[in-house]
Amino acid sequence: MDIGAQPLSRLRGLSLSAAGIRRLALLNAFMLLAIVATGATVRLTGSGLGCEHWPGCQVHHFEPRSYHSYVEFGNRVVAALTIFVTLATWIFARGHRRLAAVIFAGTLAQAPLGAITIHYDLNPYLVLTHLLLSLVVLGLAVVLVAQTRPRMRPTLPWWVLQAGLVVGLAACVLLVSGTLATASGKYPGSSGSTVVRRVWSFESAVYWHVRATAVFGIFFALVLLWLWRAHAPQVRGALVLLGLLAVQMTIGEVQYRTELPWWLVLAHVTMAACVWAAVVSFVFSLWRPRRMSG
Repeated sequence: MDIGAQPLSRLRGLSLSAAGIRRLALLNAFMLLAIVATGATVRLTGSGLGCEHWPGCQVHHFEPRSYHSYVEFGNRVVAALTIFVTLATWIFARGHRRLAAVIFAGTLAQAPLGAITIHYDLNPYLVLTHLLLSLVVLGLAVVLVAQTRPRMRPTLPWWVLQAGLVVGLAACVLLVSGTLATASGKYPGSSGSTVVRRVWSFESAVYWHVRATAVFGIFFALVLLWLWRAHAPQVRGALVLLGLLAVQMTIGEVQYRTELPWWLVLAHVTMAACVWAAVVSFVFSLWRPRRMSG
């Protein structure tokens, strides 16, 4: 027997209650949301090359020595904590370990991907991959949270389920086009002498972003209207999503009409991650509605 595997096997032998697993899954999703925000802070403050070495900022020690290195190193600390939480979730999420393992693997992959991104001086395609992988893993973490709750078979009309899928697909286009818009905007990711290449063009990215928003809005409105008239339990999640969308659209409009202060762009990116999490939870609830107690 592999001696190195014994501690992991013993940990897997431990168990949490269903409520404990649910709380751990929620913490897992929160940490993956937080890492999106801290990663965006690194880019928007121009701290992408604040630590030119990995995992520490210097060759032989970890100590940050400037504002940008503190921002970048802080992001790495949050990333390390996130990896630890996803590992704990994989170990303890009894009955959901396959999905938890994928989430852990995706989160762990962010560390070498970040090192490669720094090595290639913030190559824009690597930066985009870094962010989009974070959002994919966040979506999976939201699904894990939903799976820790008792579910029942869907009883909604087929067209509502299909419209929900369109809402989810449109949200994916929104994420990618929004990411491209940010990547082609005024913030290069580094404030140093290294010139960071841009991706595509801001106008083209916004063009697709606006049209994806229209498709998303039309189908979401149809589903929301039906859920409201049918008094379906999923209407709660739909209303939460609607509120987040209202905040996000307000931030986006103000952002578009201003000089794009970095903190406002950060709020927009963070809210986008929140909206994405809410979309995944909402679409999942249409196909696998939660069993209501009582």
